[in-house]
Amino acid sequence: MSITSKINEIRSTLPAGVTLVAVSKTHPVEAIREAYDGGQRIFGESRPQELKAKYEALPRDIEWHMIGHLQTNKVKYIAPFVSMIHSVDSLRLMEVIDREARKCDRTIDCLLEIHVAREQSKTGWKYADLLAEVRRGAFAQFGNVRVRGVMCIATNTEDEAVVRADFERLVEYRNELAPHFGEAFNVVSMGMSDDYPLAVECGSTMVRVGSKIFGYRNYL
Repeated sequence: MSITSKINEIRSTLPAGVTLVAVSKTHPVEAIREAYDGGQRIFGESRPQELKAKYEALPRDIEWHMIGHLQTNKVKYIAPFVSMIHSVDSLRLMEVIDREARKCDRTIDCLLEIHVAREQSKTGWKYADLLAEVRRGAFAQFGNVRVRGVMCIATNTEDEAVVRADFERLVEYRNELAPHFGEAFNVVSMGMSDDYPLAVECGSTMVRVGSKIFGYRNYL
């Protein structure tokens, strides 16, 4: 099945209002071009230098999403063009994104990555810490960042009940945080190739699907 056919098949399963991010990390420009020619415009990457190279090689109407862990010293590579950063997990990172966005005279959409998984190795805010920062108004200082919602990576398990609980917890967190950020805070980014139907069922508005579109990763 072609990349375009796979994208169309996935889209046919998504309700209105759910955005598909085609996760193209580690896959070649040619594969992204095929998806683009099939109508896909939103792509997710996890390495800033790779993202920058692909941005320069592909059409400018692509919306690039940074979905992987982002180091502060790499923000400068993507700030001039990135559409959304999913993986904001600290105030320090937010400060750097805000500063680099200001240099580019841009406002960058960001999501707050929250740790909901059972694995301690996964990145993201501890919710109690994030809520404390939000309540004290820590995010009000950022004039060149727009906080659009939340993101998570669920526990890596075949136990659907555990994954469902992770997704439901993220939606609860989003609902609790929403009054602090306003109407634009409406994105729930959760669900990947193996679990996106469950994520949608639980309230996801944005799914990040890679291997079901491009096959398994070609590690660079």
